[in-house]
This record gives sequence, C-alpha cells and structure tokens, in this order.
Amino acid sequence: MLAKRIIPCLDIKDGQTVKGVNFTGLRNVGDPVELAAGYAAEGADEIVCLDISATLEGRKTFASLVERIAEVTDIPVTVGGGIASVEDAGRLLLAGADKVSVNSAAVRRPELIDEIASKYGSQFIVAAIDAKKIDGKWTVTTHSGSRPTDRELFSWARETVDRGAGEILFTSMDNDGTGSGYPCEVYAALSEMLPVPVIASGGAGSVEDIARVLTDGRADAALAASIFHYGKISIPQLKARLADMGIPVRPVL
Repeated sequence: MLAKRIIPCLDIKDGQTVKGVNFTGLRNVGDPVELAAGYAAEGADEIVCLDISATLEGRKTFASLVERIAEVTDIPVTVGGGIASVEDAGRLLLAGADKVSVNSAAVRRPELIDEIASKYGSQFIVAAIDAKKIDGKWTVTTHSGSRPTDRELFSWARETVDRGAGEILFTSMDNDGTGSGYPCEVYAALSEMLPVPVIASGGAGSVEDIARVLTDGRADAALAASIFHYGKISIPQLKARLADMGIPVRPVL
C-alpha cells in the first residue's frame, strides 16, 4: 500500500492564515510563510495554500506570497484561489507552485481543467470541490461554500477527472472546522469510482478522525488545518500514532 500523505492546509485571507467554522467566523492564526516552513520541517508531506478570498473579492492569488512559501519549503506546494486561466496557473508555476487547485472558476467554465491539463499535465492540476448536503444530496458549492450550484458531487468529480484533473480535493462544507470528523462514506465512494488520488478535507478533530478517513474512507491523503494550527497534535506525533495503527505514512526525517 502506498504511504498516506499528511497535508496541512493554510487558508489565506489578506496575506494571513485564517481559520473558522464552515468558512465563517475567521480568526487569524499566523503568518503563512512561517507556518509553511514549520510544517515542512516537522515532516508534512505537502502544503496546500488556499487564498479563500480571492474569488469572492475578484483578486488573483498573490504570486509573491507563493514565492516566499516555496523558498522556505522543500516539499510540494499546491496553491489555489482565483485561478481562472492558463495564464494564472502558469504565473503560479513560475512562482514555485508544484500544483494548482481550481474550484469556482472550473465550475463556471469546466474547459479550464482541459486547458491547464493540456498545457502542464494532469499531475499539475487538482480539482478542489466544496460540497454540502442539501435535501439529502451532496451539492457542489462555489465561492468558499457560499453559493450552491446545480452540480452534484459525484458526477462533477467524475467530469473533472475526465477533463484531466490529476487529484480530487473534496471538502465537506458541513464538517469544515467543526472537528467532528470526516464523512468517510463519501470519501470511500469517491475513491471507489475514481482512478486518481482523493484528498480528504474538512472535519479533522483527532488522530482517530484522520485514521478513519485514511482507512474506512480510503482517502489517499488527509488535509487538516485547525488540529495543527491550534497545537492539538504535531505532525511527528500524528505520524507516529498512525504508524502504530498500521497505517503506512512517510517517516519524519
């Protein structure tokens, strides 16, 4: 079995790392460059940086911030927020991003995925999907979960992969920031139907939550924020606990 990845997420607003519940009530939790450097040194497998206000405010992700983060880390960095064109993606690649994630812009114009994949390859593009349960159906949302769409999670995930996405990053907006655990049955279903890695996001509150989504949920990676930002557990401690449970993880060097 391939090693499972542990990925801290930096939700960035106005150049600072923030965290809230269901993307509301945001609190400043630190400088993203310092946090990224610290997590990389602790043994994180990747870093995800999401400019969560870029789409809402009509701005582009700050390439200068990406450059600074790339300079202090030696692990893959995925960047998302406000990416609406091949040119946006290319600007971030030049700034040091190893991958880009697309969300709202891809829902609005799905051809964006084809275009970026065609230019830079599927390994460079992550389809980030935010969804919440509405009337019993997992409904895709945009603009940091604030706008429901007419798309359904599973069909949209399949379409993004068919168009060239190399990974899926699914965030349950119902669970995000709550520390109540991941909806593991949803991740298991996505992993069963898709030929690409699935990253679980939204709800990690304990080691057991992460262990469960990596086993019962069959996710290839667990992305978390609050559990790391607020010092509930360190990455070395988490990896040691997961290894004790028989879950394959990359060792902390």
